[in-house]
Amino acid sequence: MMRQYELVERVQKYKPDANEALLNKAYVYAMQKHGQQKRASGDPYISHPLEVAAILTDMHLDESTIAVALLHDTIEDTTATRAEIDELFGEDIGRLVEGLTKIKKLDLVTKKAKQAENLRKLLLAISDDVRVLLVKLADRLHNMRTLDHMSADKRARISEETMEIYAPLAGRMGMQDMRDELEELSFRHINPEAYETVTKRLQELSQRNEGLVKKIETELRDLLVTNGLATAKVKGRQKKPYSVFRKMQSKSLSFEQLSDVYGFRILVEDVPACYRALGIVHMRWRVVPGRFKDYISTPKQNDYRSLHTTIVGPSSQRIELQIRTKRMHEIAEYGIAAHALYKDGATNTEGDILSRESNAYSWLRHTIEALAEGDSPEEFLEHTKLELFQDQVFCFTPKGKLIALPRGATPIDFAYAVHTNIGDTTVGAKINGRIMPLVTRLANGDEVEIIRSGVQVPPAAWEEIVVTGKARAAIRRATRLAIRKQYAGLGHRILERTFERAGKIFSRDAMKPALHRLGQKDVEDAIAAVGRGEMSSLDVLRAVYPDHQDERVTVKPSGDDGWFNVRSASGMIFKVPDKAKTEAETDADMGPIRGISGNIAVQFAPAGAVPGDRIVGIMEKGKGITIYPIQSSALQRFDDQPDRWIDVRWDLDEANKSRFMARVLINALNEPGTLAKVAQSVAGLDVNIRSLNTVRVAADFTEMAVDVEVWDLRQLNQLLAQLKDLDCIATVRRLYD
Repeated sequence: MMRQYELVERVQKYKPDANEALLNKAYVYAMQKHGQQKRASGDPYISHPLEVAAILTDMHLDESTIAVALLHDTIEDTTATRAEIDELFGEDIGRLVEGLTKIKKLDLVTKKAKQAENLRKLLLAISDDVRVLLVKLADRLHNMRTLDHMSADKRARISEETMEIYAPLAGRMGMQDMRDELEELSFRHINPEAYETVTKRLQELSQRNEGLVKKIETELRDLLVTNGLATAKVKGRQKKPYSVFRKMQSKSLSFEQLSDVYGFRILVEDVPACYRALGIVHMRWRVVPGRFKDYISTPKQNDYRSLHTTIVGPSSQRIELQIRTKRMHEIAEYGIAAHALYKDGATNTEGDILSRESNAYSWLRHTIEALAEGDSPEEFLEHTKLELFQDQVFCFTPKGKLIALPRGATPIDFAYAVHTNIGDTTVGAKINGRIMPLVTRLANGDEVEIIRSGVQVPPAAWEEIVVTGKARAAIRRATRLAIRKQYAGLGHRILERTFERAGKIFSRDAMKPALHRLGQKDVEDAIAAVGRGEMSSLDVLRAVYPDHQDERVTVKPSGDDGWFNVRSASGMIFKVPDKAKTEAETDADMGPIRGISGNIAVQFAPAGAVPGDRIVGIMEKGKGITIYPIQSSALQRFDDQPDRWIDVRWDLDEANKSRFMARVLINALNEPGTLAKVAQSVAGLDVNIRSLNTVRVAADFTEMAVDVEVWDLRQLNQLLAQLKDLDCIATVRRLYD
């Protein structure tokens, strides 16, 4: 374990005037608060914050950041409070420590939602002060270095989270060394067999080619010096196991097929020397076509700048070369930690790369703004992961503005990157002057012109086409608004009826103060949620009028044939006919449907309804309540009878899981074996056929009406998709009536 004085000495090596008293005070406070706490390895807990601080000294960070590293777990894991840290160390350090503290009490159901909310809190803190990120990454790196003492399940979970979030985040902020080590450590725990195999093959290759890297270094350096670049430095390296494994996976190559396992870096004094070195190398050795990239004239979003090329170099080896200045190299290794924003006295010597706010930091702010617009925790987590992908293409607007997008992006992603309104109104695109499909994958250097329409609404299917988090979030919001409009009318009628029965008048203004109790952001969302069956109208009534007493009912046979006694919450007793709807509707369960009294008969529409459908109940005289999918055209008969509409929703769990009927209409070729193919496709998805009727509609076609029993809507959609793929099927669709 590192000692206190050793940490202070490390800081003073690069900052002689560092505030030693602050570092000592932070160490003593952390030591006292963590007390006798132990890590899983059995080491004193204080060893962890000390090692985190040591990692940050390698980045030459200021003493305030080092103090935060020493204190970063105190609020979360000890009796320390934000107020206490503010008083002892100042509000600046207190704010940073709090930003690194996980949210302890989250009223969320899933672990994924909790992870997302903690990530959202962390990113918001980072966008306020990026030093939070530097400490968090150092914290994660030390935890990964000491992961062997955890259980196998915990090692896998932490490694997957690191690979999916923290390693890409380090890359996005330009901290390539940090990213490489996080990926290597994660790879070792996620796929230990592949890690051992690749590592062993690289060791064998290194032994066979002993001296080759040194030989190529010498030949490259001599060539550059001979041609006037006397101060050029050349450094060769063998690629890391995860980098090799990722390339094998992405390009479906075996280890023997890899031709560029070695990479070399050339460091020169300034930007003109970069291009001189490139010319010298290209004049000497043959270039591999399509492998040249200029990230100096067009830097990556994380501020990375370098020239990349691949040559068939000395000994006929295929060699990857990176050519950059020393300053570019520092930024490539340490990313945002190398910027003047966190280094006293640093000056901008190479263009705008050291601007007050780096491109990487601007990207982070933009991402937070784009992703914090009302998404659920799970959606936020998904979109953040999408935004962290590193590979990019660079495209241009007709006016020459550069737009950086993830590899695989479409014109739809491009439109949303320019502006959300442009994305929402997109109907077509011209790529390099030619009208192209919106599903076209963009390439580097494409000029994209978006064709718009004022009446366009983005189709929900676009969500499966786009690759950027911003586009996906915007499409989901537009889809939600369209669905909300569709169900708001139904929800309004249900609420009016419920409030009327309670002797109240429904109004949108009355709902506003109760929105926080309903967990909704605005009145229209709440009304639409009622229409979709996601929220009970009685829940809204109770939220608006907390003192309202529900007229809950107790139903018992009266002794008269066909009649029941009903006792309301107020004690009143009255009789209702069997299978009739009581005026005092309850929230009692009826099988898989919630919102119906247990003594009221329930049946499904002739064409059925399945879990996942938006459903509504209709009171039918003498029949009880019939459940319809919201898409059923039969509901039009009841448009002018809102008092017959019942607010219902699915209420299923694993304990009462069962199959539900749905009707499918198939138009099939009239040829031998067609029915067998249909039956085989149905059986292969664990779907049951309840009944099947066939009608010959033409000489070559037969129409089949098939009643199937499925677990839910997802399984039904899988069945429809699989049937559509059969070569003997002309059309297939679900019947709602």
